[in-house]
Amino acid sequence: MHKCLQIIPIIAKMQGVYIDRAAKQRLSVLLDTFPAVVVTGARQVGKSTLLRHNLGDRADFVVFDPVVDVENARHDPELFLDNHKTPLVLDEVQYAPELLPVLKRRIDKDRRPGQFVLTGSQQWGVLKSVAESLAGRVVFLDLEGFSLHETSGNASDAHWLHTWLDSPDQVTESGVGRGEQRYGLYESLWRGWLPDAHLLPRETVADYLSAYQRTYIERDARLLANVSDWQQFGRFMRLAAALTAQTVNFSQLGRDIGITPNTAGRWLDILKATFQWFEVPAYSGNTVKRVSGKPKGYIADSGVACWSLAISIPTAVPSHPQWGAIFETAVYGEVRKALSLLSPRPHVYHWSTNGGAEVDLLLERDGTFYPIEIKAKSNPSGRDASGIKAFRKTYPQLNIAPGLVICPCESFHKISGNDYAMPWDATPSSNYFCI
Repeated sequence: MHKCLQIIPIIAKMQGVYIDRAAKQRLSVLLDTFPAVVVTGARQVGKSTLLRHNLGDRADFVVFDPVVDVENARHDPELFLDNHKTPLVLDEVQYAPELLPVLKRRIDKDRRPGQFVLTGSQQWGVLKSVAESLAGRVVFLDLEGFSLHETSGNASDAHWLHTWLDSPDQVTESGVGRGEQRYGLYESLWRGWLPDAHLLPRETVADYLSAYQRTYIERDARLLANVSDWQQFGRFMRLAAALTAQTVNFSQLGRDIGITPNTAGRWLDILKATFQWFEVPAYSGNTVKRVSGKPKGYIADSGVACWSLAISIPTAVPSHPQWGAIFETAVYGEVRKALSLLSPRPHVYHWSTNGGAEVDLLLERDGTFYPIEIKAKSNPSGRDASGIKAFRKTYPQLNIAPGLVICPCESFHKISGNDYAMPWDATPSSNYFCI
């Protein structure tokens, strides 16, 4: 086994730190309601840790392997399940798809809630098998790296974004607080929010992220597609990370490293399937245009983006040409993590015009649009909400909530008639000191 493949589990044991996860409440509700829950997410975001911490001795845990047939589960799934009590956690179940038809039969006979928890770090592997075998019998819970909400010790309370979507007036009247973070802005973005990268000594973070990428490529991406040149795929992943927070251009991605646009599109699908890349579709008042517009792409973690850009120290982040994109990636990640806890989730878009007006994020919920601009500046003004104003002018028939400009500012305050600056590390004011 390569040394780099050994680093990640060793690091996890070294930390000895557990940060409470906001997903635990939703996990509990789902287990109390459904016979099987699938917890999905990228490698090393804490899926197993979340389950072991919240299920503990009540559950039986089995971790599957892409090479070894653990406990003969692939060869004799019936006998395997007979030998385990419920609740049973089947970790990285994409490596034992033979279990799924047997689980289907057992669930059909016994619909008691909380019997099985399946985890996986590959959307294609998990979702394809589950869609075929357990459709209508399971629910999904997505998990990512830490959120600011969690690292400030506020996981059990409502996220400020949930409050904003319920009632912007409540937030504008009461203000928001600022969460206490382990690191400052630049180091937080540089480390990112993968649990181990967030907790390691600074001098080992780059080594961890290097090992993370190699482990991901050699264990996850390799199983999804027939890629002839894995070194080239690694360069492609680093290039995609360096182009985070931009509209997706397959021709540019391919041309820069000498692959065809079709290959670039296929490799980007691999990154999406393994939770390393997220895309936000374009919005238009015309449904056809909404579908055909170019999406905006984001690497999953700002720390991976900084590593891919060879940013060696946190203090180099604000002077880097990609500083704004790195900050936007982190803020979009926080928004994405908050929205993952809602059911149903709001629709998320970006909006731009040929004339240059743009809104980074548009959240659509219950017929109302919530515009969000992301600016890497500490002193925003009304001009920073110009894209939001242009959106209101373009679509006067829409119900549009007050706009937010999320930035590294010191306080929540009004910057124009119906738009507000929001600190990037905001928390509900009832939980922290009011700004």
